Amino acid sequence: MPEQMDILVVAGARPNFMKIAPILRAMASSKILRGRLIHTGQHHDDAMSGSFFRELDIPEPEENLGVGSAAREVQIAEIMQRFEQTVEKIAPRAVLVVGDVNSTLACAQVAAKKKIPVIHVEAGLRSFDQAMPEEINRVLTDKISDFLFTTEREADENLVKEGIAREKIHFVGNVMVDCLEHNLARAVSPAGTFATQDIKVSPSNFALLTLHRPSNVDDPATLKGLLGALHEIGERMPVIFPAHPRTKKAITRFSLDHYFNDTRIFLVPPQSYLSMLGLMKEAKIVMTDSGGLQEETTALGVPCFTLRENTERWVTVNEGTNTMVGTSPQALLSAFEKFMKGDTKKGARPELWDGNASHRIVSILEQKLSEY
Repeated sequence: MPEQMDILVVAGARPNFMKIAPILRAMASSKILRGRLIHTGQHHDDAMSGSFFRELDIPEPEENLGVGSAAREVQIAEIMQRFEQTVEKIAPRAVLVVGDVNSTLACAQVAAKKKIPVIHVEAGLRSFDQAMPEEINRVLTDKISDFLFTTEREADENLVKEGIAREKIHFVGNVMVDCLEHNLARAVSPAGTFATQDIKVSPSNFALLTLHRPSNVDDPATLKGLLGALHEIGERMPVIFPAHPRTKKAITRFSLDHYFNDTRIFLVPPQSYLSMLGLMKEAKIVMTDSGGLQEETTALGVPCFTLRENTERWVTVNEGTNTMVGTSPQALLSAFEKFMKGDTKKGARPELWDGNASHRIVSILEQKLSEY
């Protein structure tokens, strides 16, 4: 039997872990490919990294580059320097990156420089907002990738318009949905998550909130306006708010802690994957600025309000349960009022969001890489 081809699978930040878990699982069944996990350490504490590895049965990485937190440019440079040493040591057949975090672009650049094929999973998504660091990461990674795996048909067209050859593009579905399907039966109910805390919520009688994007949490006026509107929503139903560390710091820095002095908004630490899955599954509505939650709520059939002025995941709006609300407090309250009166989107799962995207990816790579 011929020797397996080594594929370095890169993970760096929390959004990556749900994407690499099913890919590594599919590669483990391959006789042709061997997935070798490299963790850049972009997210490094237990809440943002360790718990995901345990819950999703992700193997221990062969290497953890341990870059930690830093300004974007500094972090990318540090990842590149450390990852280049790893690539030289392992000499992989290809490098697989997912999503749009700094680790994605950094490791793709190293591979491209060394003429190693770059595989980008979740390619072609566009917000068309150059102020978003993630948009820059997405566009640049796609430009230097050799295999571009997309989650929706519109992503294919985005890539073609940017001059990417169609033969490099493969529409396979969404690996986030693979992860969700594999773990849905293990989701932890809110009752279990908050068993030791004074938080009492019942299914379909609470809202789930996440906020972490700089456009929402780094501007005091925007954050204050959103929290004020959410406080009013909290009069109608409890709001569970797992706070990203940078969001929690912003709340304190801008002296907005008073919004959490009563039981309208429950500020809780970042949750593990299975706890978040349980919260999403049982929520009446999810309000978020996260890209991943837009996809997961569509897969679950749960209404979602996106608290951004744009999205790169339009399929969740056009076909799924997602509604673009923006960041205006008045718009949020108006949308919530309509929602409470029964004006909700039913939505449906988009094409190929069936839990088998990772197997399609592995099958294509088994066939194409040996010819590349």
